[in-house]
Amino acid sequence: MELPRQDPDQLLRAIRNDASTKKSGKLKIFFGYAAGVGKTYAMLQAAHQAKERGIDVVAGYIEPHARPQTTALLDGLEQLPVKQVAYEGMPLREFDIDAALKRNPQLILVDELAHTNAESSRHTKRYQDVQELLNTGIDVYTTVNVQHIESLNDTVASITGILVRERIPDSTFDQADQVELVDIEPAELLERLASGNVYREDQAQQATVHFFTLENLTALREIALRRCADRVNLLTESARVQSRGDYHTDERILACLSSSPSNAKIIRTAARMARAFRGTFTALYVETPNTAAMSDDDKKRLQDNKRLAQQLGAAIETSYGDDVPYQIAEFARLSGISKIVIGRSTIARKNIFSKSTLTERLISSVPNLDIHVIPDASTGTSYQEKKRKAQVDAMPLRDVLKSIVVLLVATLIGCGFDALGFTESNIIAVYILGVLVTAVITTNRLCGILTSVVSVLVFNFFFTTPRLTFHFDDPNYIVTFTIMFIVTLLSGSLATRLKENAKQSAHTAYRTKILFETNQLLQKEQDENAVITATAGQLMKLLKKDIVVYLSDGKELAAPNVFRAVNSIQEDLISENEKAVADWVFRNNKHAGATTDTLSSAKCLYLAIRVNQHVYGVAGIAVNGIPLDSFENSVLLSILGECALALENIKNAKEKEEAAVLAQNEQLRANLLRAISHDLRTPLTAISGSAGNLLANYKKMDDALREQTFT
Repeated sequence: MELPRQDPDQLLRAIRNDASTKKSGKLKIFFGYAAGVGKTYAMLQAAHQAKERGIDVVAGYIEPHARPQTTALLDGLEQLPVKQVAYEGMPLREFDIDAALKRNPQLILVDELAHTNAESSRHTKRYQDVQELLNTGIDVYTTVNVQHIESLNDTVASITGILVRERIPDSTFDQADQVELVDIEPAELLERLASGNVYREDQAQQATVHFFTLENLTALREIALRRCADRVNLLTESARVQSRGDYHTDERILACLSSSPSNAKIIRTAARMARAFRGTFTALYVETPNTAAMSDDDKKRLQDNKRLAQQLGAAIETSYGDDVPYQIAEFARLSGISKIVIGRSTIARKNIFSKSTLTERLISSVPNLDIHVIPDASTGTSYQEKKRKAQVDAMPLRDVLKSIVVLLVATLIGCGFDALGFTESNIIAVYILGVLVTAVITTNRLCGILTSVVSVLVFNFFFTTPRLTFHFDDPNYIVTFTIMFIVTLLSGSLATRLKENAKQSAHTAYRTKILFETNQLLQKEQDENAVITATAGQLMKLLKKDIVVYLSDGKELAAPNVFRAVNSIQEDLISENEKAVADWVFRNNKHAGATTDTLSSAKCLYLAIRVNQHVYGVAGIAVNGIPLDSFENSVLLSILGECALALENIKNAKEKEEAAVLAQNEQLRANLLRAISHDLRTPLTAISGSAGNLLANYKKMDDALREQTFT
């Protein structure tokens, strides 16, 4: 039987994975369903066994335990001193990653993988410390509980009633080289708790009431067992794909991103579905014209949700338009999405005339797709109320004054028309025009809506009988007022939408133009400094922020080049701390600095200028603590990619030039040797012949002949 031919791309990926695995350290996770099951104890036992095999083992950080049996296992193991950090007057014990890297053992123990580091630490999370250790080739043993797995956070919270803040990405768990499940019966764990082998007596009593109940522990144990089984299935499928290459999936899961507090639950649900169906996971954010007016809290929450989706393995996509359901539906059709996960507020439609919700419109737009609606029972009402209040509070006084002036002018024109004997329809047209003008010259949508309402009232007050009252004699005016309000409202809304779409299109076109310009500019440059200058100029045009660029000679970074944007704040962007962050990015080939989880105290966001794994330099952007939006970030990465390609082309051109010079020198040497050998061939032949004759007839020659032959 002929075996199926393996996919060359899959073989190449497998070879690359094996190569990267050889360079990286091994991660082993001791996994449990609750504190006290014996994770740290099992880890320390495994460390002693490794030490007996001759492995260099160091305890990097072990969480202090009130358990004598666990503490006793530290005897005989080398322990790194902890890093003392002061936080709000309280001393904190933290893992010292620099000491661990300097010690460079074969195996290091780092307890509590999901721990959040102190603010002054290099990384925000301990799992990032562990990843850096793995990248340097150090093996790591660590511990984690099921409630710390990101995608299970909501599930665990629904069981225990406690929302765990310290979490790790699912990818960290799934990509571990080994996961050892440390398991005991829930009843036995409760006995340990009662005997004081888990927490102190006062903590144990509180834990028994809130968390450590038999029902909770049984449910958590089941979740932990299932999660381990899912990981085994994932590894089995991956191995089967690499060996046979016949596994395919048509499931494409789409999660819809937003700034809602409950959006994290939607993302985790979609991630669990993607894992269960072995499908691809995409997270889509629809950027509307109102995105720029979002509050700082909403912007931060949106960035956090995007980061969460990335941690859970989602590909982040962005669409642009003011009709969110339409954009989601079109993206789903074009991308072949099979399932959509979206949130639904518990706020119901008040009557049949109320506007359809986003969920209802999306369901009607894509009736053939599976749409999973995740209810938001906790924060829907309060969040929507806050958004409405924010819209009202955000109405600038200047817009209000503009609306009043437009209404005043329209009323004066209407009075003039009335005095000249024009019909009421002409006066109504003036007010419609006024609403259109208001929608164009103001920035808040509410101004157009309020102007529509006030226009009807003003028309009734000044131009219907009896005059200067809100009463009217003719009942037919009810129809007039209704039509006038609808027309002014629709025209104002359309004008506002067109203005916002035009503005958004202009922004998108401007950014795209910058990207195209960058490609053309960099193709012309033949010098590294010119490439850096052109790149920094384009980045300043895009972001309106200061730029710092460090070039590299392949071994270390050169002196920084600072490019100041117009009207920028003159900050110190080349301090020793900033240089240290840039150097870390250069050596680790990862983003760091402001708005990231690594060295976040820096003033700049630092990104590697790279082609694949080769780093040609580092670019720093003075973001002032404000995260870049998704489109800016994608254009930024594209520009840096173009810069890296230009630097690589310059490097290749120099190498070709040097090779050409070497080849020319080699050719000159060969020609010289050839010429010399030709000129010396005749005399050398004569000398050789004379020498041979002399050797053959030396005894037969007289002295005179010998002398003649020698000379």
